[in-house]
Amino acid sequence: MFKIVILSLLLVTSSLLANEINWAKDFTLGMKEAVTQNKPVLFVFSRHTCKYCVMLDNTTFKDKKVIEALNRDFISIVSYTDENDFTPRELMTPGTPSLWFLLPSGQPLFQPLMGAVDANNFLNALNIVKEEFDTMQNKGKE
Repeated sequence: MFKIVILSLLLVTSSLLANEINWAKDFTLGMKEAVTQNKPVLFVFSRHTCKYCVMLDNTTFKDKKVIEALNRDFISIVSYTDENDFTPRELMTPGTPSLWFLLPSGQPLFQPLMGAVDANNFLNALNIVKEEFDTMQNKGKE
């Protein structure tokens, strides 16, 4: 009986964790993790008082498919301007939210997406980024 209770708790805990994006603790640690895992980075430049940042957090970043894709294929980092989180100067934009896709080296793959992108369009962007990243990795192995 004890084993069943423990197993049940583990299953509940793991399912709860899968309902959130695994955000890196900060930019530096996230980039180190990207190098270690050889994954592209989603870097979000955001602000708690920004209407569209809040909208993005409450919709797209709560979507189960988005969470699954990010946790599986990306290292996710968020930097809040109103918390004075570290943001590399070259990734600062005049507006928020800005969504950057970076190589593990920190180099941008594309220009940032701006604003509250809906889940379907964001998933399409994730697929494009992942495909480009994989193509670059395969070319490097040749």
